[in-house]
Amino acid sequence: MKRFADLLERLVYTNSRNEKLQHLSTYFTEVVDPARGLAVAAIAGTLDIPNVTPKVIRTLAEDRVDPKLFRLSYDFVGDLAETTSLIWPSEETAIDVPLDAGVNALTSATRRTIPAVLAGLLDRLGQSERLALLKLATGGLRVGVSARLLKTALAQYGGKNVETIEELWSGLRPPYTDLFMWLEGRAPEPNVDRTMLFRPAMLAHPLEAGDLSAMSADDYVAEWKWDGIRVQAVAFNGERRLYTRTGEDIGHSFPDILAHMKWEGVVDGELLIVRDKAVQPFDQLQKRLGRRAPTDQFMADFPAHIFAYDLLETKKMNLRPHPFAERRRLLENWFQDFNPERMALSELLPILSWSALERLRDDCRDMGYEGLVLKRRNSPYLAGRVKGHWYKWKRDPLSADCVLMYAQRGHGRRSSYYSDYTFGCWTETGGELNLVPVGKAYSGYTDNELLKLDKFVRDNTSDRFGPVRAVRPGLVLEVAFDSVQLSTRHKSGISMRFPRIKRIRWDKPVGEADTVGILRRMIDRNDLVRP
Repeated sequence: MKRFADLLERLVYTNSRNEKLQHLSTYFTEVVDPARGLAVAAIAGTLDIPNVTPKVIRTLAEDRVDPKLFRLSYDFVGDLAETTSLIWPSEETAIDVPLDAGVNALTSATRRTIPAVLAGLLDRLGQSERLALLKLATGGLRVGVSARLLKTALAQYGGKNVETIEELWSGLRPPYTDLFMWLEGRAPEPNVDRTMLFRPAMLAHPLEAGDLSAMSADDYVAEWKWDGIRVQAVAFNGERRLYTRTGEDIGHSFPDILAHMKWEGVVDGELLIVRDKAVQPFDQLQKRLGRRAPTDQFMADFPAHIFAYDLLETKKMNLRPHPFAERRRLLENWFQDFNPERMALSELLPILSWSALERLRDDCRDMGYEGLVLKRRNSPYLAGRVKGHWYKWKRDPLSADCVLMYAQRGHGRRSSYYSDYTFGCWTETGGELNLVPVGKAYSGYTDNELLKLDKFVRDNTSDRFGPVRAVRPGLVLEVAFDSVQLSTRHKSGISMRFPRIKRIRWDKPVGEADTVGILRRMIDRNDLVRP
C-alpha cells in the first residue's frame, strides 16, 4: 500500500503530462501483479468495492474519536477520506498492507463485516496509506490522470499502440494480468471477442483563431452540433449495446432504444429526446440518464432517439479506415436498407464558404443548436482527438453577473481551498429582492485568483453546513455559460449549462448583479429543434 500511496501523491502534485507518464511507467516496472493491475483499475475507475460507503467511514471515525471533534475537522478539511486518514488514531508502528491483500479483504467483506474489516486495515496503516485505501475504496481518486493518459502509459510501457489497448480495454477485467503479460512479451495479445465491445471514439478539436485560414472549405462538410450525449450503438447476432463516448454501457437506462435496434452494425451518433417530431432541450434527456429501470410510461413521456452521423462497422466490414465521405454514403445506404426505428440521419451541411458558414454558426442559438462540427471529407475514423480532421465550432457563450452565495472545498490539490462556488441572482418576492442560486462553477479562475477567493470566503462566512460555507453577499462573479434552460429542480426555476467563472468583479456592487428575469430572457427562443 505504501508504494501505491506514493504513486498517488506523485501524480497529484505533478502537472506535467510527461512526468505523470514516467511515474506510471516506473510503478508498472517496480510493482508486481496483481498489485499494479489493481492500481490501474483504481485510477481507471473499474475497481468495484460496493460496501465501503461514506456512512460506514463516518461511523467508524466517530467511534474512534470524539464525534464533535470529527465533525469540526471534517468541516475544516472538507474531504471525508482525508479527514478520516488524518484523525484516525495511529499505532506506534504502522505495518504496510500489500495493495492486493487490502483490496481482497474489502471486496470479500459483507455489509455486516465491512466495518470491522475496514477498521482493522486502517489500524495497521500509516496516514498516507490510510488516505490511499479510503480513496481507492470509495472511488474518489482524482489524480489528474484521464483514461486516455493511463492507456498511453500502458502503451509506452509495453511498446504497443495505444489504439490497440483502447480496442481491447472494455473486454479486459481487473487485475489485468493478461494485459501486463502481453505488454511484457510473456504472452500473446489477450483473446478478446471485440464484436460487442466499444470502439474508441473519434473526437473533435475546438476550432481556434486562425484555423479556418489554413483550411480549404472544399475539404470539409459541416453538421449541426446537437445538445445531447454522444453514443455508440452496437448490434450483432441478436445482441445489443449502447455506449457513451467513454465506453460506459447505458443500455439499462434506454431499453426503448435497445428494443428498436433490429439491425446489425456499429452506429456513431447523438442520443436525444424527440417528442412530437421536435428535439427537446438537454434537460429532458438528463431526466433519463442514470435511471436503472425506467417505466414504460416514463419512456413514453421522454422518448429517446439516435441521430446517426457515422457508420463504423457492418456485419461484413470495418469501415473506420475508410474516408468520412465514403462512410457517410454507406451510412445513407445502410439507413435505407434497415429503415431503423428511433433513429434519424444527422443533416449534412455543404460549405459554400467560410463566411457563409460563420453566418450559419452565428444563428445557431436562435435555431437551438450548440454550434457546428466540421469534418474533413477524407478523414478515417481515428481514436481520440486528432487535430486536423474534426473541429467543433460552438456558438459564443452567454454571460451574467451573479453574486457568490456558497463555497465548498475542492478535491485533490484544492482540498484545502474553497474552490467550488454557488452563485445566485436577484428575484423579487413579496416586494423584496432576494438572492436565489442559479448555478455552480469550479473553473475559469487562476491559481492566484483562487487564493483571493478562498480568503474572501473565510473572511465573509455567515454560516456553515458541513463542508459548505454560506457567504455574506459581497462579491460579484461574471459567469459564462452555454445556455439557460427551465428547471423544476432549482428554486430559481432555471439552470445553466456548463457555467464557468469568466471574471471576478471586485469593482461591482452586489446590488448591480443581474436578476433571474434577465436570465429567463436568455432561454433559447427556439429550444425545440425540428429535425
